[in-house]
Amino acid sequence: MSTENLLVVLNEWEKADFLPAPLWKRLESIAPNLNYLTPDEVTEQGWAATFSRQKPTILVTGWRTPPLPPEVGLAQESGVQYLCHLPGSVRKLIPRLWIENGLIVSNWGRSISHVVAECGLMLIIAGLRRAGYWNNAMHHDGLWKTDALDTQSLFGRKIGIHGFGAISRCLVNLLEPFGVEITTYSPSVPDEGLAEYGVGRCDSLEELFSENHIIVELASYTPENEGIVNERLLRMIPDGGLFVNIGRGAVVDEDALIRVLADGHIHAALDVYTTEPLPLDSPLRQLENALLLPHLGGPTVDQRQTAGAYGLANIERYLRGEDLESIVTLEIYDRAT
Repeated sequence: MSTENLLVVLNEWEKADFLPAPLWKRLESIAPNLNYLTPDEVTEQGWAATFSRQKPTILVTGWRTPPLPPEVGLAQESGVQYLCHLPGSVRKLIPRLWIENGLIVSNWGRSISHVVAECGLMLIIAGLRRAGYWNNAMHHDGLWKTDALDTQSLFGRKIGIHGFGAISRCLVNLLEPFGVEITTYSPSVPDEGLAEYGVGRCDSLEELFSENHIIVELASYTPENEGIVNERLLRMIPDGGLFVNIGRGAVVDEDALIRVLADGHIHAALDVYTTEPLPLDSPLRQLENALLLPHLGGPTVDQRQTAGAYGLANIERYLRGEDLESIVTLEIYDRAT
């Protein structure tokens, strides 16, 4: 049992989804000095007053938590030592200077990789079956299938994965029953890391894009990777192929992708975009060969408690003085989108 002051700033649905009753009771048991405020309450009184009244050393945050202010003085004097962010990216929540001033920050890390991979599998199958087009056609155009179908199966396909991190590894496991041949372009991953998953190595992006019918974009966002998937690479995908992006929108030259899709060369299934929400006037919204999701690849509502439990375990580690998992370092912060 801890004497640390812990403040949770979530709205009601975040609290219910990430920390349902059993997890909330567990949190209360390890942190009796627990207080809960909604984002609206914090916004009304301001962060400075909130820190002054609550004096939290541990802060638990979510998607709707108001951004921390950029004042250096408050970053140094707030008293907050550890911020446990239950979702993923913290860029919109935490100014860099808070981490520079010693704030320990963690997020959901790899705890939801399997759920993102599940979304990737769904996009692959739906993209091959042209589910986006036919769903829209049946709802709005009264169409039925014709003899000119171009639907495809996943079984026995060649799949190229750009990047081989935790999500890619989970996706490989999900793809196993389909008897697919998988290669990846991920220079930093050693050969033994690929061999463990039965994945072959491509020595260049050109090789990856030209030799696989399905490309799954999962490369991390770095300055070097920004816009690296360009028109030349996209046109190397074999005719009728599928480009799936469940990674980072900024890795892809979106204008180039739009041009290639407009030519009917390939199909795409996308969950992430350069600008989010996707603008209403984006040409992607008009392309029948583009299946679009509004960044749903993260944890489904029923799986958010997985991220909540992961965060709670990190709080327990912090209270025991143990090393935390999924710490957001300055390097990781700078790579985030």
